[in-house]
Amino acid sequence: MAKTKVLLSGNEAIAQGAIQAGCTFYAGYPITPQNELIAYMAKYLPASGAVKGQAARVFIQAESELAAINMVYGASAAGARAMTSSSSPGISLKQEGISYLAGSQLPAVIVNIMRGGPGLGNIAPAQSDYFQATRGGGHGDYHVIVLAPASAQEAYDLTQSGFDLADKYRTPVMILGDGVLGQMMEPVKLSSRKIKTPPVKSWALCGCAGRKPNIAKSFFLREGALEEFNLKLQKNYQIIQQKEQRFEGLFLSDAKVILVAYGTMARIAKSAISQLRNAGKQVGLIRPISLWPFPERAFQIKNNRVKYLVLELSYGQMLQDVRLAVNGRQQVEFLGRSGGGILSQEQIIDKVKKIL
Repeated sequence: MAKTKVLLSGNEAIAQGAIQAGCTFYAGYPITPQNELIAYMAKYLPASGAVKGQAARVFIQAESELAAINMVYGASAAGARAMTSSSSPGISLKQEGISYLAGSQLPAVIVNIMRGGPGLGNIAPAQSDYFQATRGGGHGDYHVIVLAPASAQEAYDLTQSGFDLADKYRTPVMILGDGVLGQMMEPVKLSSRKIKTPPVKSWALCGCAGRKPNIAKSFFLREGALEEFNLKLQKNYQIIQQKEQRFEGLFLSDAKVILVAYGTMARIAKSAISQLRNAGKQVGLIRPISLWPFPERAFQIKNNRVKYLVLELSYGQMLQDVRLAVNGRQQVEFLGRSGGGILSQEQIIDKVKKIL
């Protein structure tokens, strides 16, 4: 299949990936550092035309983050391929709506281009929303699938995968990036295929002619009904955990120290690994691509002398999942910064040398 290569920021790549995936509804509210995404959707989503069998594509700049996520809820319930995006404090405001989406089994794609926190923090990159994303930041026993691109190309590709996964499992999917990924520009290969036609959703609230009416709800008052529904959700999550673990592994066969990093930190880690291996140091990398489900299979390494070094733009959030995956078999070290600070290649190299 022929492909066109264009220069896009990570934010723009996500937006173009959404359009390519057949997104029919976007609602959002501006916040740095993801404003290029909302601007791109405003310009190109309506201009991309109607999808076969559906109304024209809709872009809405909502009056708030709360309004945006609830608009996505309504659009998804009506069968749209719906999406919203924001950055850390904006995603915090959307958490109740995300819980409602999960509790109503409604698919949606939610993009978080993380910035420094807590509170309003700053507009510099961070990875400190990991817990919020992977633990279900709202109320109730639920998960969202979380995908973490490390390049503009992956941002484009994983956004398309996100829409497919959301529809397949009827669950929200989060694309988790940071300010570096969102702002930097890279060549992206765009597929020349036509814009995808969204699947027909038999459960959607799009009129009940010829069938029983559909209901989208997360409110269960009959005794035992909510527990029964939660058990149904848990079965779905177990299937996702079995089938959707994604990761990249480099130099794992001979590594004495394995760096664990995702997103922007993984790019810096790869540069450090290149220098270390040129100096004869046996260092590898595990890059989780799905943060939930966390790729536990990547850590099934039999050599108990291997040591892991977790690298994060936070103070040790993914660290907990690595320790759970390793289950005490190997030593786990940590190096992190937050509040807009970025680990340098030199800091990583120095830490690896101390471990070795």
